[in-house]
Amino acid sequence: MLLQQQIDRLNADYAAALDERRFADWPGFFTAEATYKVQARENFDRGLPLALIALESQGMMKDRVYGITQTIYHGPYYTRHLVGPARVLGEDGGVIRAEANYAVFRTRPGSVSEVYNVGRYVDELVRSDSAGLRFASRRCVYDSEMVLNSLIYPV
Repeated sequence: MLLQQQIDRLNADYAAALDERRFADWPGFFTAEATYKVQARENFDRGLPLALIALESQGMMKDRVYGITQTIYHGPYYTRHLVGPARVLGEDGGVIRAEANYAVFRTRPGSVSEVYNVGRYVDELVRSDSAGLRFASRRCVYDSEMVLNSLIYPV
């Protein structure tokens, strides 16, 4: 039960960082060698590697943050992440496997909110002596068959 609470807290802090647009904090939720993917459920279920976003290290995540904050131009919008309770699936060799359902809503200034992305996080987590739990791998497996015209911010 304590482990689930720790994972839920990590997910809540992760969502808050993104919703508050603290993108520079985002890579810090991951280990240095972590992977991050945003992948269609169809590809995930079939074991196919194609993903909309596939980052292979914390360094690549930092590059993504630079792109988001310094180079990409797009109409402004806000996100709101809703993350369900984690399901701890197991632990082997210090790697914890967990999943949690998520929904991300997008709101453009002066407009109504819309569903942006819905799916589940498929995670591998490890304990860090100084930082607590960190993601060694996070796959955002989305159910949406249609992805809105821009996937800029992390899910």
